Amino acid sequence: MANDYLPKFKPGQAITRTATATITAGQMITVAGAVAVADSTTWLGVASHDAVSGQTVGAYADGVQRLIASAAIAVGDRVKCAAAGKIATLTAGSDAYDRLVGIALEAAAADGDVIAVKLAR
Repeated sequence: MANDYLPKFKPGQAITRTATATITAGQMITVAGAVAVADSTTWLGVASHDAVSGQTVGAYADGVQRLIASAAIAVGDRVKCAAAGKIATLTAGSDAYDRLVGIALEAAAADGDVIAVKLAR
């Protein structure tokens, strides 16, 4: 008799976590369920909805997502986590590769712009 295997989460589905702080939809969050900070290496994905500590929150961890820029970002820039769950340009040569979030598919002119990013995980 053969056993079947089913994944816990399928590609494109949000991975659920328990929020450990107040989270706003669109912010980058960590594996621990917190808002990602600058240079986070434990980011999981982008929050699917607002949540407060103790609530379940979804994290979209793959594909192309709409992320919030913390400053100007050019198309094709590799990006990393910035403060408050936003993203910033990853600086080649000084930022470690484990900080990579993805590649910007659109440009951001300023802080608060929302752009498409192909996630790297």
